[in-house]
Amino acid sequence: MRLAIAAGDYQLVVAPERGGSILSFTWRGEPVMREAEGLGILDVGCFLMVPFANRIAGGRFDWNGRAMAIPPNFGGEDAYNPIHGYGWLTGWDVLQSGEDWLELGHERHGGEWPWPYRAAVEYVLEADGLTARLSLTNTGEEPMPAGLGFHPYFPRTDATRYIGLHRGEWRGEGNPLPVTLDERDTPFDWWEGRPVSTRVVDTVYSGRQGPLEIIWPERAMAVTITPSANLSRTAVYAPQGSDWFCVEPVSHLTDALNGRDPGAPMPALAPGETLSAEMRLSVRPL
Repeated sequence: MRLAIAAGDYQLVVAPERGGSILSFTWRGEPVMREAEGLGILDVGCFLMVPFANRIAGGRFDWNGRAMAIPPNFGGEDAYNPIHGYGWLTGWDVLQSGEDWLELGHERHGGEWPWPYRAAVEYVLEADGLTARLSLTNTGEEPMPAGLGFHPYFPRTDATRYIGLHRGEWRGEGNPLPVTLDERDTPFDWWEGRPVSTRVVDTVYSGRQGPLEIIWPERAMAVTITPSANLSRTAVYAPQGSDWFCVEPVSHLTDALNGRDPGAPMPALAPGETLSAEMRLSVRPL
C-alpha cells in the first residue's frame, strides 16, 4: 500500500507496511528526500526510530537494577548491535487520513524488547512544508527506556552543503559507537561551509543550536529542518562516494543506555506516559 497526500507545492508518498516510512517527498516536483528505489527498508526516503535510536552496544545494558540482553534485530545491517528500534521493521496501521495529512500507528506487546508500547506518527503537509510528529506511549506496568528519532536520506552531489550548528562531535575511532567527544565553547559548523563530500562521517552531534539546513546550489533550492527541542542530538551519516547522506534528529546519543552521554541519559517513560517529538521541513528557492 502507498498513501499519497499533497498541499501547495509539496507531495508526500508513505508506505505504512514498510515501517510507516516515507517513499517520496517532493517540492515543485524536485526530490527533497532521496526517492525510494528498492524494496528494502534501507531503500526508503525516511524511516522512523522508536522506541530507541541508533545502536545499543552488544544489546546489553542495566535497567532499574536488571541486566538486559537484547538480540540484534537487523543482522544485514549490524550483526552485533540492536539498531534503530522496532518501528522501522514492522507494518503500521492507517489510523486516519485526509488529502493533506495522515496518521499511522503500531503496537508492540513485549518479546525481545520486553516493554510493551504504542507508537503513532502523523504526517501533515501545509503550504509551507511538512511536519512529522512521532509519539511513543508506555502501555506496560513498569518504566521503560524511551527514545525517538527520524532517519531521512537526502540527495547529495559534490556541491551539496549541510549546515548544522552543534557544540560537540562524537568520534567512534573506526566504529559507529561514540567513544570520545570533541566539544567547542560555542555551537559550530563542523563542515565550515564546505560541501558535505569533503568529510566522511558516521557520528552524532550534541548541543544543537537552531535548525539544520541542506543547500543544493545547482538546484537553486534549500531545505530547513527544524526538530523539536527534545531532538537535541543529530546523527549524520555521510559515506564516501555516495549520492545521498543522512541527517537524523534524535532524542539521545547512540548507546545512551550504557551511559555514554552523562549529560543526557536515556529517559524513563512511566506507565501510561507518552513521549512525543517532531521534525519540520520547509523548502525555499535560492
